[in-house]
Order: sequence, then C-alpha cells, then structure tokens
Amino acid sequence: MSLTDCFEKLIDLEYSAVEISVDEAGAQLKPSEVRQNLEKAISLCRDTHRLDMVAYKVSPAPGPTYYDDFQACCRLAKATKVSSVTVPSAELGTPFNEEVERLRKLVDLANEESVVVSIKSELGCLSEDPDTVVVLCDNVKGLGVALDPSHYLAGPHRKRGFDHLIKYTYNVYLRDTSETKLQVRVGQGEIDYGKLVNQLSRVKYDRALTVHMIEQEGIDHAGEMRKLRLLLESWL
Repeated sequence: MSLTDCFEKLIDLEYSAVEISVDEAGAQLKPSEVRQNLEKAISLCRDTHRLDMVAYKVSPAPGPTYYDDFQACCRLAKATKVSSVTVPSAELGTPFNEEVERLRKLVDLANEESVVVSIKSELGCLSEDPDTVVVLCDNVKGLGVALDPSHYLAGPHRKRGFDHLIKYTYNVYLRDTSETKLQVRVGQGEIDYGKLVNQLSRVKYDRALTVHMIEQEGIDHAGEMRKLRLLLESWL
C-alpha cells in the first residue's frame, strides 16, 4: 500500500496516530530518498490525513551513505515535529564494541536534531537478550529501547523477563503472542497488556503504544487491528 492508502486505512480503523517506517528495503519511503529530496519527504509525511505522527522506524542500507541517510531521516523527524526514531539492533554475532560505536554515532547525529534513538527488541539481533539491551543503553548515553514484548515471550530468553527494560523504554510495539508463535490472534496469546500499561505508567511513560501486526492467511487483519486498538484503549 502507498503511505496515503495506509493513512486512510488507519483512519477507517479509528486509529489516532501513526509511526512511519523509512526502510531501504521497503516499498513506501526509503532513507536514500529522504537524503536525496528532503523537502519531498517532509511534504509526504506531513499529509497524514489527520493522524498524529509519533515516531519513525529507520532502516538505512549498510554502506558509505549509512550515516548520511540516517541523519537525513532525523532532519525529517525534526521538520515533522517527531522526537522518536527507532533503529534495528545489530545481528547476533556482531562484536559488542562495534555495536556500541555505531549506536553512539547514531545518538550523536540524532541529538543534533533534538531526536531520541531507540533500538528495537528483535529475535536474531543483539537486542533479543534483554540484559544485553540494558548494557547497551548504559554504555550509550541517551539510547533507549523500542520494547516489543513478543520477542521476549517467544524468544530464547523468555524465562528472564523484561521488567528491567521498562525504565529505558522510548517506544512500544504490540501484538498478541504465545510461547511458540510470535503472532497469534488477539486474545489467544499471553501478552499481559494490563500489567504492561501499569508498569509504563509507574515510570511516567507518555509516548506511543504501537500496534505492529503482520497480515496472516485466513485471518481478518483489519478486524485484528481494530480488536487490539479497542483492547488497549480499555486499559488506558
């Protein structure tokens, strides 16, 4: 779907806000396009059809323009009055010091535009271990986590829990999840939304709760999106 079509669909589902993914491998808006024509990207992202903009998820392609692409996305965020940018964590096996150096550079670039950076909880990445996330945040001043509880419930560290990540949380991604499947139908999983909302409230979290659900064959995706929105609203 085009960004415009996505905005219209979210309004139909009665969502009030949106996070835009700026992904070099995506089909909507790419970091390289933002760098090459910042004004066009700003115009596109401002036309959200009344939806509030709450964050960008930025995934530049590795290579010589990686940091330039990221910086352009931070300028896009500032121009559209968005303060939160989420980036992927490095893949498992990446040397820890190398990841710290990369994240420090990203945070420094974001600070120039008054933007905060978080790394997304994700299986197959260094951030799949909640303890590693804490160490990264402690070593990179200003770094936070885009907390995705599903990747801790269904991942190899599920018995460890993620309560100690709450104070580092800048963004939240939600769907329903079981211990064996990353995404299940809403109400059939084990995500404790009430507990999570209460934990976030205790640290005065005032950012977004982002519904992040992929389409699944044989399941009404729009219905699931609407159901989770209503469920979250009941807890707020």
